[in-house]
Formats: sequence, structure tokens, C-alpha cells
Amino acid sequence: MPHLRAIDFIKKEKLRCTMNKLNLHIVCTFALALFGLSSCDNSTKKYTDTATAGTIHIAVDDSYTSIVEGEIYAFESFYAKAKINAHYLQEGDALNFFLQDSARIIILNRELNKDELAMFEERNLKPRVTKIAYDGVAVIVHPNNKDTNLTMSQLQKIFSGESKKWSQLNSKSNLGDIKIILDNKASSNGRLMKERFLKLDNFPANCYAAHSNSEVVQYVSKHPEAIGIIGANWISDKDDTLALSFLKKVNVVALCDEKGENKNEFFKPYQAYIKLKQYPLCRTIYIISREARAGLGSGFTAFVAGDKGQRIILKSGLVPATAPIRIVEINN
Repeated sequence: MPHLRAIDFIKKEKLRCTMNKLNLHIVCTFALALFGLSSCDNSTKKYTDTATAGTIHIAVDDSYTSIVEGEIYAFESFYAKAKINAHYLQEGDALNFFLQDSARIIILNRELNKDELAMFEERNLKPRVTKIAYDGVAVIVHPNNKDTNLTMSQLQKIFSGESKKWSQLNSKSNLGDIKIILDNKASSNGRLMKERFLKLDNFPANCYAAHSNSEVVQYVSKHPEAIGIIGANWISDKDDTLALSFLKKVNVVALCDEKGENKNEFFKPYQAYIKLKQYPLCRTIYIISREARAGLGSGFTAFVAGDKGQRIILKSGLVPATAPIRIVEINN
């Protein structure tokens, strides 16, 4: 089912204007300006796609399935001759798909490392990186779990295996052993937690994989002793029925970085706190392109990084990277 916010957005846009050749020219010009034509490509492949027409395959970190589905639905609604086949995979699988030249672009929450860049240098290609959004990793617990405020030190103890029982964090807790639930230990969510809390160590024995973000929510909703890690975008869109159903099943934990500027304040992964970098577990979402020409991958990237695509990101509950947002402070 298409993303509801994308559908709503498209209806409003089509009431404002009719797509014509001028619109296509603007997008093509934006794509050329954004990506340029300076890269060299020794490939003998013959491409038939343009910035707004043709067919391509893209790789996507499956943490961003709902958002990318919305962007694709909007893009293809405006450009009827474009077809984008998205492959939603765990981070490692998505990268392999991209590096093996099976995908024109990739959407994930990290840049390429030295080894990955070296593979492109060997082919005389320079990947083009575009920031499109900022999001966070959300920590969730069962509704019966009263520990909905955690410090980063407490989270460190949970992931290091130092705290194995809820009573070690809160002497009043009647819950038993802590069970850590990830979508996958090799996913982008798992990688961030490992980099932040474990360095080179492995996950503790009480850490389990549930295969997807939605399965993490389902497991935590049925097991009071569980603590889950998911992408914040799965619960951030207050107009999305799936996100609302998830929020009814679990509690989102507020986190405090006691070593940061806001030592005594707890923040949930809301847009304002991610934008201001007050939420401790933030990250950047990128589109990385291997195109050395203004093809459909460049056109789609220009769309997502442009006004229309950034408004979809904003309405989805994440923070746009290339469009300004207004933060309103409400005093009680």
C-alpha cells in the first residue's frame, strides 16, 4: 500500500499545478547541476533512461522501506514513464547489491568506507553522495515496563552485558532477565549500537535477532522483559496507520546523554530533538549514486533532495537534510 502521506502530498500538488515540459526541464536541469557530467565511465553499457524516464534498480536499507516507498510512489506519479525497482535489504546485502553494479543508487545511513571507495576508484568512478534526511534509532519497551527513561550509561550496561536484569537498573522493577531484540545483528541498527556501545566486542548472549523492524515491535509488545531497537521512522509518522498501531503496542524510551550538554534531560526521537541533536542516537541518511551521467538515478535523487521529496520526508516524521524546517517551542 502506498505511503498515505505521499498520496496526500500528491493530491495537493496536482491541485496546485499541472505537470508539463517545463517541469521536466527544471528537474533535468536540477539533476545536471546536482550531479554534473564530469565523472568518467569506462563502461560500454548503453543506457536508455533519462532523469525522468526509464527503468532502474536501487538498493535500500530496509529500515527506510516506508519512506522510500512514499518517495517512489510520488516520483512515479509525477513521471509516468519512470519505473524504479527498489530492493529493500539489510545494510550489508544492500551494499553488496550496489557494489556489484546491480543497483544504480543506494539509500543508507552511512557513507562508503575506504575499502568500498577503493572499488570505485579501480573503475575510475567517483560515487556522488547526497544527504537527504536525519533520523534516529528508537529504543522501545513493553507497556508494562515502567523504565521508560534510560541514560546512555544504563544503555551501555545493557548492551555490554553488565546489566542482565531489570532490577539492576531499577531496584523496584519486578521484571526478570533483560532480552535485547534487534532486527538483525548485522543491520544498520545493530551496527550503530555495536559501534556506540561495544566497540570491537560482540553482542551479549541475551541479544536476539527478529529479522525486521516490525517483528521487533511485535516481539517487544508480547514480552515485558524485552527491549527493542528499531529505526525511528517506523514510529515517527503520526499520520501513518502502521506507525500508530506500533505506538499502541509499545512504549518509546526517552534517552539522556549525561555526558553531553543536556545532562539531566531525557529526549525521545522526535523531529525537533533530532534536528537539535539533543536525542543521543541520531544518524544521517544518504543517497549514494554510481551514475556518471544524468540518468534516472540522478533524477530520483534530485527529486528526493528537492522541495517535493523533502516535504514527504518532513511529513513522515523525520528531519529533511536540504530543506529548512521551523521549530516552535510551546510553553505550558
